[in-house]
Amino acid sequence: MRFPVRSRTPSDVPGLSAPARVDRRTSSLISRLRPGDIAVLDHIDLDRVTAQALVEAGAAAVVNAAPMTSGRYPNLGPEVLVDAGLPVVDRVGSEALSAVRDGAAVRLHDGELYLDEQLVAAGRQVDAEAVRDDMAEARIGMAAQLDSFTRNSLEFVRREEALLLEGEGLPTLRTRLSKRPVVVTRSLDHDDELARVARFVRENDAVLIAVHRGVEAVTAARLKADVVVVDARGDDAEQPADKLLKAAKDVVVRVDPGSGGAAETFERRGLRPVFCQTGAAPEDLALLLAHHGGASVIVGVGLPATIEELLDRRHPALASTYLTRLAVGEKLVDARAVPVLYSGRVRAWHLMVVLLAGLLALAVAVATTPVGQQWVHDAEPLFRSLLDDIQGLFS
Repeated sequence: MRFPVRSRTPSDVPGLSAPARVDRRTSSLISRLRPGDIAVLDHIDLDRVTAQALVEAGAAAVVNAAPMTSGRYPNLGPEVLVDAGLPVVDRVGSEALSAVRDGAAVRLHDGELYLDEQLVAAGRQVDAEAVRDDMAEARIGMAAQLDSFTRNSLEFVRREEALLLEGEGLPTLRTRLSKRPVVVTRSLDHDDELARVARFVRENDAVLIAVHRGVEAVTAARLKADVVVVDARGDDAEQPADKLLKAAKDVVVRVDPGSGGAAETFERRGLRPVFCQTGAAPEDLALLLAHHGGASVIVGVGLPATIEELLDRRHPALASTYLTRLAVGEKLVDARAVPVLYSGRVRAWHLMVVLLAGLLALAVAVATTPVGQQWVHDAEPLFRSLLDDIQGLFS
C-alpha cells in the first residue's frame, strides 16, 4: 500500500523532503507517525509485523540506525518495506537519532539524510537486490538461532507446562467454544485470508477470536469478533479502540507473570476484561483458549506457518509459538487451506437443481423406449390444449 508524501523537494533539489519522526522505541514511533513522515528508528532485524505497521501508518521512507538484517536469521521486515515501494536506508548509526529532532524537516537522497541542507547521516540503501543478498547470508545464521531456540523452549516448558498441557490458569469465557469451529486472526495485513474464511465463519457458526488490532480487520470484513485477546503491554495508542472491545462478548488481557496494575488501566476505559498471567504471546494464548475450550477445528489467519516466519518472532515468542502449535496439534489449519478444503454448505436450491436434472434425464431416457414414445403420443393432445389455453390468457 502506497501513501502520498506530505511534501516533495523542488525539482532542482533531488530526494524526498518530509518531517522526520524520531524514536528509539519503534512502537512509540508508529503510534505518532503520520502519513508522509520519514521514520527514523533504531531497530535491528526489523520483523514483518513492525514493517507492515510502518507501511499502514503511512511512512514515506524508513531510516534505520541499525542493520535491517544482522545476519542472525532471515527476518522478513525489509522485504515488506521494499515491496511497498518505500525508500529504505539502514546502518546510519545511532548518532542520527541525536542529530535529528522529532518533527524536523529533513531530506533523504541516495542513502544520505540532510537537515537544513547539512549532511547528518549516511547509510546503505536497501533495495530488492540487497534484501535478497541479506536473506541468503542470514540463512547461514539460522543454525545458531535454532540452538538458542531450543534452550528457550526448554525454559518455556518449565514455566508454562500446566498452561500448555492442561489449560491451567486460562480464564473462563462466556462464549461457548466447545464443538464449534474457531477462527483466530491476529493482524491487519491479512485481509485476503480473512476474506477467504468469511463464508466459512458465517455458514458454520464459527467463533471469531481477534488478537489485538486484528479486531479492526475483522470489523472491516463485516464480521464480529466474539473474543478479543489483547496484551497489557504497550501504550493506550497501540490498543484497539474501546468501542471495538466493548462490542465483543469476551475480552482477555494477557499479563506478564507477577505484574500488576492492568486491571485499573482497563477499568478507567470502562472495560471489564478477564486476565491471564502467562509468558505466551497473545496469539498463542488465543490458540490455547480455543484448544482447551474444546474447539472442533481452529483456523489461523495471519499466524506464522514457515520456519522463516517463526524465526521472525521476538524471543521468547518463538518458543511460545512453537510449543503452542505442538499442544494444539492437528486441530490447527492455516486459513490459506480453507478454500481448498471447504466448498460451502449444501443449500436447498442446490438439491433442487440436482433433482430437476435427474428428472429431466429420466424423462429423456423413458422417451426413447416404445412405452415412453406411446406416452408422448397420448399426451400430445393434452399439451396442445394446455398451450392453447395459455395463449388465450395473453391474447
